[in-house]
Amino acid sequence: MAEKDNYSGMVDGINGLIDRQIFANEKIYSIELERVFTRSWLLIGHETQIPNNGDFISSRMGAESVILCRDPNRKIHVFLNTCTHRGMKVCLYDEGNTATFTCPFHAWSFATDGKLVGVPHEKDLYSKSLDKEKWSLIEVAQMYNYKGSIWATWDKSAPNFIEYLGGAKDHLDLALDSLDGSEGGTEVFGGVHKWISPCNWKVPAENFCGDSYHNVSHISVDMVGIGPSAGSGEKGRRDNELVDAQHLWISFPGGHGIHSAMKPANNEYIEAYKDNPIVEEYYRHCYKERELKLGERARIVPFVGTIFPNTSFHGRQPRALCSWHPNGPQSSQISRFFLVDKAAPKEVKDLVRRYYMRYAGPAGMTEQDDMENWNQATASCNGAIARRFPFNYQQSMGDYKINDPVPGMVSTQMTEENARQFYKCWASYMESQDWGKIMSHPAQTATGNGI
Repeated sequence: MAEKDNYSGMVDGINGLIDRQIFANEKIYSIELERVFTRSWLLIGHETQIPNNGDFISSRMGAESVILCRDPNRKIHVFLNTCTHRGMKVCLYDEGNTATFTCPFHAWSFATDGKLVGVPHEKDLYSKSLDKEKWSLIEVAQMYNYKGSIWATWDKSAPNFIEYLGGAKDHLDLALDSLDGSEGGTEVFGGVHKWISPCNWKVPAENFCGDSYHNVSHISVDMVGIGPSAGSGEKGRRDNELVDAQHLWISFPGGHGIHSAMKPANNEYIEAYKDNPIVEEYYRHCYKERELKLGERARIVPFVGTIFPNTSFHGRQPRALCSWHPNGPQSSQISRFFLVDKAAPKEVKDLVRRYYMRYAGPAGMTEQDDMENWNQATASCNGAIARRFPFNYQQSMGDYKINDPVPGMVSTQMTEENARQFYKCWASYMESQDWGKIMSHPAQTATGNGI
């Protein structure tokens, strides 16, 4: 297909067709950085990664490096990781603790509240010209701490974060809340997985919207069995969490896509850790407490989801937040951190740590399968012939209900509706639509209060 500036034309939701150019074209990638990643809300990190004053981590917003840090007054900040003098990174480390960020080029120094506090030879060279107040580190326009997860946007006019999430909030909650149903209560543990994959960032983001059709990719893993309990003879990647559950594929305004499940009424706890009584007791306790706290809402079990544009989550096993950072049209830096209940005993944390290593990341058995798919799908977009033919997104077209049985555009069978809505939203950003257009689709009245 010829190069086009009509991005809605590249995303044909009526016929379920997606132009392969959007996964390979350099011009499109450049425009994405300007129109998608400067406006949308992006995941930066988690407050438990910076528990003390002066703590910091390096993160990403689009293709740009940012610093998440805590100042001497315990206030959390997100700064662009660039010196305001000549642009060199002022932070070259993944994490640490500091009183100042000092540029290694000309040694301008910035406090953890962003203020420029040190300029070599300031009196001799800048006494008549430099207003240090105007040359602080560049801070994001909006930042939001949501149950410990830190999000930011460069757009002052963007909807506040809760409005941006809409009905997807209820499903993200289930990943961030404690297993016993308590608000928040999770922490990051085990560091951050970071690796480079030769895929377009949209491919894994779309995958986590709810692509359950690719299970053939994981047949070998399911035959081996790598579930959390690691029980002898237990097949599959999980421990019977979704037995008899009704699967739900849900799309929300703003391009967010969720795959959750609803357990049957009066569903009983399934014992899975017979050989580890401390772990068994913790999960049994959490199950009962969650039912008491949430009532009918306890029936909803989170699986995976994507918060547009590039933040995805695993909701239960494993529980994790992940960003697909764009490195180019055919390269992504993947960053993932894992969550566990702060109150969980050491035995539980050890068990899930070992499970996460088996399951996810560049060495995880399941994600190795996924990356092979993402990488090959992206590479296919390079061919002069292949680019003439669109991808097919016609699965279960029109098979959804609004706010039934939960808020959102809901399908109870495998569907690519979430992906179609994801790309529809992408096109709205790419065409510089206003926020009213971006945050609209047929389920826009779904507020998320019904789970």
